[in-house]
Amino acid sequence: MTDDTLRSVTIERTALGEHVVRNARGGTLHIATGGSGDATFTPVELLLAAIGGCTGLDVDYIVSKRAEPTAFTVTVTGDKIRDETGGNRMVNLHVTFDVRFPEGPDGDRARDALPRAAKMSHDRLCTVSRTVQSGSPIGTTVVE
Repeated sequence: MTDDTLRSVTIERTALGEHVVRNARGGTLHIATGGSGDATFTPVELLLAAIGGCTGLDVDYIVSKRAEPTAFTVTVTGDKIRDETGGNRMVNLHVTFDVRFPEGPDGDRARDALPRAAKMSHDRLCTVSRTVQSGSPIGTTVVE
């Protein structure tokens, strides 16, 4: 792979069950196990947010060329399960778009484009959901 394809974040422990994520641009995000703070996300919530954020941005760019939405909400749900064969994982992942447009021809064009935009994002544009759906292997290295 090349520098153009590499993406990374660094995650540092700040306390037991609490970490901070940093990207190369200086952004930070706090993650924690459940119940560690109101302003934090769990790793599972971040997974859901990454799926919804990725596909939501795709769809927003496509439909907003036709009309500015009056409301745009993406909800991502799933069930966290644990079983003997697959271990802890998420199943039944689902993305729901609740998007509204103004009345008129531009709003009509945006409404018509919405299902196609969601399908395009799902089928080929959203890197996050495409990676989850394809089951990409994850390597692990321990530095001592």
